[in-house]
Amino acid sequence: MTNAQPQEVTQLLRAWNEGDHVAFEQLVPLVQVELHRLAQNYIHHERPGHILQTTALVNEAWVRLIDWQSVSWQNRAHFYGAAASIMRRILVDEARHRHRQKHGGGVLQVSLTNAENISQEKTTDLIALDDALNSLAELDPRKSRIVELRFFGGLSVEETAEVLKLSVRTVAREWSVAQAWLFRALNGGDRA
Repeated sequence: MTNAQPQEVTQLLRAWNEGDHVAFEQLVPLVQVELHRLAQNYIHHERPGHILQTTALVNEAWVRLIDWQSVSWQNRAHFYGAAASIMRRILVDEARHRHRQKHGGGVLQVSLTNAENISQEKTTDLIALDDALNSLAELDPRKSRIVELRFFGGLSVEETAEVLKLSVRTVAREWSVAQAWLFRALNGGDRA
């Protein structure tokens, strides 16, 4: 991110939320670098030949974020969490479309063995992870949201706790449980 302080971004988000278009114009360059980093992280994990480029993903995320009229931005972590969710949805939708274009399939592999390097895994299959997260959300929406914010949003445990208004210990514990559940689910284990 640029040299902007988190408080400055939060104030601009709230002003934008109240309809201040000047605040939006000031906000964009402050958060653009971080949004680009998030998008690059996503694109980096896509398979070769992926048609979306980083800038296109960021632009599509902005289009969808601007359409959110009823959201009340709490802080910058809340904004980045929402942006990460939107980017996830864009990429999953594109991956599902691409998958439908092909006939056949195969075993979908996702590795979630190392929490600190989870974003670095190259073998992640977005569709399988999305399906598993949706299943987890049916059982425990909070754990699913924690995974979404940490894995897709790149938020730290502390930032995730801030967004969800939970203690850091609770987020850390639920992150560990969710990882174990996803590992089992993605490797053919029982999802219950």
